[in-house]
Amino acid sequence: MTLKARIVLAALLICACLSAGSDASAQAPTSATIVTSLSPDRLGARASLTLTIHYAGGEFGVPSPVRSSILELPAGMGLEIPSLRVCRAAWLRAGGVSGCPARSRLGNGHALAETLEGSQLVTENLALWAFLGPPRNLEPTFEVLAQGVTPVQENLVIGGSVLSDSAPYGEQLVMSIPPVPTLPLEPDASIVTFSLTVGVSRRRTGDRDAVLVPLTCPAGGFPLAARFTYADGSGSSVLARIPCPS
Repeated sequence: MTLKARIVLAALLICACLSAGSDASAQAPTSATIVTSLSPDRLGARASLTLTIHYAGGEFGVPSPVRSSILELPAGMGLEIPSLRVCRAAWLRAGGVSGCPARSRLGNGHALAETLEGSQLVTENLALWAFLGPPRNLEPTFEVLAQGVTPVQENLVIGGSVLSDSAPYGEQLVMSIPPVPTLPLEPDASIVTFSLTVGVSRRRTGDRDAVLVPLTCPAGGFPLAARFTYADGSGSSVLARIPCPS
């Protein structure tokens, strides 16, 4: 093989490798990470818990839409709800936030959704509210209202159940996430950030829904685990920890 032929072959191999790397990046599998915080951050506290999930990867950098999630919470860390009323999904769909009693609210937060319209990336901010749902088979349930304004005004209700779990976890939150529609003939939006704070202050002293932080913390922090399935048929799992209060 001549020197010129070797140079041409090397150039072709480099181009092929760069192309393969670009395709792999475009088709990167969807994955998730979890960040948590407690306020106040101390053992034995009646606190608020903020849980933030970030999704990444997917085709052309847009994660595949989430279809279901199972979040496993640390043993001994539960939600105290002294006097909440029940909210139903139908009430949220019909009347939004005002469709349910104020005393049914568990928390609030926000989400960010993305979709590709042709080659243009479109983002939408969603406001989130969590409510206590009616019990199912003697187990608690919850409803999450996601409300968006642009590119379309949309009220989306996400239903979930609270089930018992095995150590080192205490409860698992099981959610089914419906499609997030955008414009006609365009793909569904993908949630890239989902952040929810649970633990809502009330006006009357002592009447407060709160996350109860255990009196002791295991080495390395309180364990969390999550499993997700996506619209493209793939799935991912993640392990995380809530740092021990200092």
